[in-house]
Amino acid sequence: MKIFCCLFLAFLLFSCQQTQEEKETAKAPVWKPYNQAEQIAGNSENESVRLRFKLIQSKVSDRNALLQTAFSQLDGFSETDYKALKSLILEQDIPTIQSNIKSGKLNYENLTKWYLYRIVKFESDSLKSLNNLISINPKAVEEAKNRDKKKSDVNHPIFGMPILLKDNVNTKGMKTTAGAVALQNNQTSDAFIVERVKAKGGIILGKANLSEWANFLCQACPNGYSAVGGQTLNPYGARKIDTGGSSAGSGSVIAANYAVAAVGTETAGSILSPASQNSVVGLKPTVGLLSRGGIVPISGTLDTPGPMTRNVIDNAILLSALSGTDPKDLASKNNPTDKNYLVGLEEASLEGIRFGVNKNHLEDSIYKATVAKIAELGGIGIEFQPEEMNFEGFLTLLNADMHKDLPSYLKNYASPKVEFKTVAEIIAFNKQDTSIRIPYGQARFDGVVADSTSEEDLATLINRLKADGKAFFDKPMADNELDFVLSINNWDAAQAAVAKYPALTIPMGYRTTGEPVGLTLIAKPFEEDKLLRIGYAFEKGTKSRKMPEGYK
Repeated sequence: MKIFCCLFLAFLLFSCQQTQEEKETAKAPVWKPYNQAEQIAGNSENESVRLRFKLIQSKVSDRNALLQTAFSQLDGFSETDYKALKSLILEQDIPTIQSNIKSGKLNYENLTKWYLYRIVKFESDSLKSLNNLISINPKAVEEAKNRDKKKSDVNHPIFGMPILLKDNVNTKGMKTTAGAVALQNNQTSDAFIVERVKAKGGIILGKANLSEWANFLCQACPNGYSAVGGQTLNPYGARKIDTGGSSAGSGSVIAANYAVAAVGTETAGSILSPASQNSVVGLKPTVGLLSRGGIVPISGTLDTPGPMTRNVIDNAILLSALSGTDPKDLASKNNPTDKNYLVGLEEASLEGIRFGVNKNHLEDSIYKATVAKIAELGGIGIEFQPEEMNFEGFLTLLNADMHKDLPSYLKNYASPKVEFKTVAEIIAFNKQDTSIRIPYGQARFDGVVADSTSEEDLATLINRLKADGKAFFDKPMADNELDFVLSINNWDAAQAAVAKYPALTIPMGYRTTGEPVGLTLIAKPFEEDKLLRIGYAFEKGTKSRKMPEGYK
């Protein structure tokens, strides 16, 4: 009996000591700005202007505030907990995570804490930090606990799933900055698509960094830089591999497993580019399928939000969660909102599917090998020579749209605390402190105010570009009876943008440098369900995605 009592006391003592040790190590991390001069100098002569950085760390945001917001919700969640749950969460798709929750191995609270812990773990380390976040939802864990109490209310797979939003998407309880100092106090209500996600039980975990003003501020500047967030980095090669833009943060956070899924936005390549560069799945939907209401705009003609995920099934789930008709966005008025994008995924096959193979892209060895792989999986590749497209006036379209669409957002969706009414007023504000607010200049904004295109000329331009964009895809599709056209990364994103055609990019391989490459499928309007089915079959047949080495 004495021996048993001694052993029991020893166990209690060990347990108390272990708990105390965990408490001692679970101190709030303190971020100390590091000397970035050497890193910046090392990139100064990079052959790509997109990797010539002037700044990495933001001079505007308090990084400790972001880390503290995440850490304060962890309630003793330890490294032991993180490791114990890792196999249930890391790289797992939504159906698997929901299955783990249903079985009792996991709950929504610990799922949310796991992601917050991972964010703190990597983003407090100057050697690992990716600068891909701007803010964290201070009520994320509280909301997750509420989901655990209401598990019987689950009516959509997005229920309880932590989602990150590009920081140009209005979100109640967090500021929406578009990465700009001018919007630093922009407290808003939820954008329409955020309302849709929340209505189905999704949890907004935080806001992702981006190319400031969705890459329409400076010219020939790094992708993923914003004054508020600093320089977003790519987990496959920080400072060595471009993040793509403008949804750089959304791509980087998903590649690094900081959330289940993310939302990006695209005007012409801003989802396809960072999705491919960060080896994730990105869908640019048909323009108008998803509401743009409450999203900081570039172009009401071309803008669209879209899902960015690690796999196709999660992309389908998030797309369905975002869908709905927004009475304030006329482009979404008669669009299909009742499609179940999960139907047919498991049974999907490439067998007999006719793919258009762009002859100009066959010089790329990864693309060429992928075309051969698709043939092995039963797909039929038909080579075609695309016609040259005249993009004259494309920049004029963006300038003219932003000239009217940004003031419309500021009037109808921004916080009353944001006093700016026009692009010209923001330009003047930025000039008051150029080194902080616009270190790479604001040539794009200057172009917006300089543009004097009339409404009539703009309408003519939009119609001409749309017709040319449609012809770029329609002619080879009709001539060769194609189901899809195959592209690489965002190489044909501008054509898809003006045509308003949907495009899905999926990991297809890596360069010898480690840089990811995406296969992009382009289809006719509102054929997102077909894109996702074929994308799922391709993903299943190739399993090309690899995790970034430093973030396993």
